[in-house]
Amino acid sequence: MAAERLVVIGGDAAGMSAASQARRRRDATDLEIVAFERGHFTSYAACGIPYWVGGLVEDEQQLVSRDPETFRNKFQVDVRLRHEVTGIDLDRREVVARDLENGGTEVREHFDQLVYAAGAVPITPDWARTDADGVFGVQTLDDGAALLAWLDSDPRPERAVVVGGGYIGVEMAEAMIQRGLSVSLVERSPEPMSTVDPDMGALVRKALCGLGLDVRSGVSVTGLETRDGRVSAVVTEDGTLPADVVVLGLGVRPNTALAAEAGLPIGPTGGIRVDLRMRVVDVPGVWAAGDCVESVHRVSGQPVYVPLGTHANKQGRVAGINIGGGYATFAGVVGTAVTRVCELEVGRTGLREAEATAAGFEFVSVTVESTNRAGYYPGARPMTVKLIAERRSGRLLGAQIVGWSEAAKRIDVLAVAIWNRMTVDEMSGLDLGYAPPYAPVWDPVLVAARKAVDAIR
Repeated sequence: MAAERLVVIGGDAAGMSAASQARRRRDATDLEIVAFERGHFTSYAACGIPYWVGGLVEDEQQLVSRDPETFRNKFQVDVRLRHEVTGIDLDRREVVARDLENGGTEVREHFDQLVYAAGAVPITPDWARTDADGVFGVQTLDDGAALLAWLDSDPRPERAVVVGGGYIGVEMAEAMIQRGLSVSLVERSPEPMSTVDPDMGALVRKALCGLGLDVRSGVSVTGLETRDGRVSAVVTEDGTLPADVVVLGLGVRPNTALAAEAGLPIGPTGGIRVDLRMRVVDVPGVWAAGDCVESVHRVSGQPVYVPLGTHANKQGRVAGINIGGGYATFAGVVGTAVTRVCELEVGRTGLREAEATAAGFEFVSVTVESTNRAGYYPGARPMTVKLIAERRSGRLLGAQIVGWSEAAKRIDVLAVAIWNRMTVDEMSGLDLGYAPPYAPVWDPVLVAARKAVDAIR
């Protein structure tokens, strides 16, 4: 009896997690696995690219969790690098791909089971579509290598403009500072870090300016200027900024063009619709995971698109376990994320105020100023904690933290509280660790919870 065949589209976190989990449960005589990857790497940490560019990580191989040879030899997965999938035929149960290293030779592969893990594609407005050198995205290791080559080219760039003030934008701004460039950050929203509320974003902007960044928030980019085939400036509504290198950090959208063409269901967020086991809704034998799918928010109950490596790995694992004959589900997300630029730390989880309003909640918001350690202990630094709680029940709906040291990971306590539908009253009595080097006697999380209780009462 012929072995069943699993084809995986996408060789990064979600796709290769699915492949490895399926292999752990079914050997090669029972399940053949073929994985197509457009790039040169498998299972790499794209979130580490800013630290590689900034010099904190020496080599791109440090960002690779498992290389293709490991998958081929240890997991018996037929990894096809530099193969771009161009079509999916559900009726014939075939995937069509182009071999990018051999003149675009067409390859057709039959599948019994299919995992669509094509990830995300960067948002690129019309003004950013240029043939000029010096304009970069930072989504893949190949992107990072190209940017590093440009930064080391002659003449060396001295002025950088980063467009987009989200996670990637602020992290790339830090990388440019670490490489000694003069850096401007342009963000069209009123404040950078629009994943937090504007009042918390204002704290981020103030801190970034204090670090020497030229922050232009509430400003839209309208075009690029070039000279001799190279970028020379970024044109904004607030004037023209000279630039030897431009980094785009405008976010991503689900890479679902092929999925839509094949007839896979696309949800309101633009991601593929899947069930709890990561099966594509109403399409037997087809699974999807990672930055190309939409998830359910555990607080609002609504579909959301939250492209993070943490989710991609978990979703791929769930799909692989189920393909392998086990049983697993993906329980949803609460939108937890952290970042750092220089020493400034930002964390968020749950709903922002606008999201809570859109979901129909009535809520109170409280903000407290505290410190990461006992005030008398050396190294105590300020942090701001904001909580959003449902008005009647006191249930924690969202939380945000901006601070300087040991601030961001405190968001994990709040994420657990949201995950388990805790009220701020219940949180105010949590038995958290205390010692002067680590926290005040009243941890900032507890102080914020007490203030939220008072606001509700």
